[in-house]
Amino acid sequence: MLGMVLAAGAGRRLRPYTDTLPKALVPVDGETTILDIALRNLAEVDLRDVVVVVGYQAQAVRDRQADLERRHGVRLTLVHNDKAEEWNNAYSLWCARDYFEQGALLVNGDTVHPVSVERTLLSSADAADVLLAVDDVKSLADEEMKVTLEDGHLRRITKLMDPAEAYGEYIGATLIRPGAAERLADALKATFERDPQLYYEDGYQEMVARGEKIAVAPIGKVEWVEVDNHDDLARAREIACRY
Repeated sequence: MLGMVLAAGAGRRLRPYTDTLPKALVPVDGETTILDIALRNLAEVDLRDVVVVVGYQAQAVRDRQADLERRHGVRLTLVHNDKAEEWNNAYSLWCARDYFEQGALLVNGDTVHPVSVERTLLSSADAADVLLAVDDVKSLADEEMKVTLEDGHLRRITKLMDPAEAYGEYIGATLIRPGAAERLADALKATFERDPQLYYEDGYQEMVARGEKIAVAPIGKVEWVEVDNHDDLARAREIACRY
């Protein structure tokens, strides 16, 4: 199984940091970046071959590749998203489709969370080919990627949901087992061909619409944050030093 990180995003709401860096390279604990935390977590669960999807300011990741590999004891394969500044991340994840058949633990390159999330996914007894890490504890608002369940499996995943209806929030970490490879790639392709501004989570919704069973793994009470803006960055800097 591989580690996988989506790190192609521009993060325009984090300027001026992202004038010259992708969002994943914004520092959150001294010189430690969001990408450092993602790679450290993957290495701690012994996923040392890691595919990183790059796009916006990709050269900044390439310039640091050797240092990142040395620091975290990982081997990085960089996959380039040629539409990172035009399209949303359904296409970004599809760019890494050739690696799905090896199995992957996917983490978003803008999420700061402890390694307990990776451990929760890897230790789950659920045999579903796709397993999502979900926070079912925190209070939800409009911006979160919310989920509902039916018979214990994913029914809906979208930001466009009344928070009162939601079971919890998808936190940007997914276990993709090898059996899902072809079906996930096809669902992602159908998603961005329908609308290139859709999220990869819309690809999960496409799989559900096709009759797939996608499972969830509650992460418990965990300090984590998706870093979209400067308020989120301040929160990330509060909690990252505790991991």
